[in-house]
Formats: sequence, structure tokens, C-alpha cells
Amino acid sequence: MAHKRRTFDDSYKLEIVKMIKDQGLTVAQVCRDQSIGETAVRRWVQQYEAEQLGQAGIGKPLTAEQQRIRQLEQENRQLKMDNDILKKATAFFARELK
Repeated sequence: MAHKRRTFDDSYKLEIVKMIKDQGLTVAQVCRDQSIGETAVRRWVQQYEAEQLGQAGIGKPLTAEQQRIRQLEQENRQLKMDNDILKKATAFFARELK
């Protein structure tokens, strides 16, 4: 019988990481108390530490600030692509009018 993969929301992940970082609990201790796997929690801690250093980290951002930064970066990429398309279209139509 296969186990169903559990999912956790960002606020829960952040709460678990803060228990480890702020309260000084060990990963093993928190995992045992919360009945969650150590691998996932260690990944959440790595993600949090990367975010605190201003890096993107791996996986989905935990903090609201990092989530907003990723959203803005995606918007920025899309706007740049749109701008490039408009520039090319302008150049194309300018040549056609000559």
C-alpha cells in the first residue's frame, strides 16, 4: 500500500524552521514531536537560511518577502520579453513603411 505524500503550507514550514532557529530545538526533536520527516525539515531550514542571505535558495520560498521577490522577478522577465517583441515589431513595420 502506497503512502500519500503529505503537503505543508508555507506558514507551517516557517513555524517549524523558527522552532529550530529561534528556540534552539534540534531538527530531530522537532521532527519527532511533529511526526514529519527530517529530510523535508532540513530542506526548509536550508531554504530559510538562503533567503536570509538574500539568495533564492532551492524550492518554494518560505517568507512572504521572498515570495514577492520571485513574483516580481517573473513579472520583470515577462515585461522584458514583451518589450523586446514590441521593439522588433516596431522595427519591422518601420521597414515596411519605407
